[in-house]
Amino acid sequence: MDEKYYTVDQLSQMLSMHPKTIQRYIREGKLCATKLGKSWRISGHDLSRFTEENRVTDSDVQKDDLEAVCVRASAVVDVSVRSSDRASRIIDSLNAAMNFKPPEYGQASMHAQYLEPDHMVRITLWGNLQFISAVLGAIEVFTQQREETI
Repeated sequence: MDEKYYTVDQLSQMLSMHPKTIQRYIREGKLCATKLGKSWRISGHDLSRFTEENRVTDSDVQKDDLEAVCVRASAVVDVSVRSSDRASRIIDSLNAAMNFKPPEYGQASMHAQYLEPDHMVRITLWGNLQFISAVLGAIEVFTQQREETI
């Protein structure tokens, strides 16, 4: 039984892919191929295996589209304080919250410092929108508590 073999150019037309993409799949071992001289040949069997293993469904495309949307934000918040004790309480509370941040916040960071000459706590945030929103909410709670105690 004679097996059909395809060139990289034939496959790129059949699969609507760039020839360099096909060559990359061969180099990465995702697509089995045989080298004939300077060019690659892909058997019909290997092509079938490749297309079955890499079948893309509509739900996969929608899922990939959703995962591709990645929003990161940064914020700088200055909170005026009357004493270094109050600044320490705010910074310690935020650091404690960062130690127990949920995994859905992903990679996120917070830096807080007390600027004594200005009587101010400067908080720098970086992360996804959910993280930024949660920390800003916590800062709002801290500042409301401060206003109530004045």
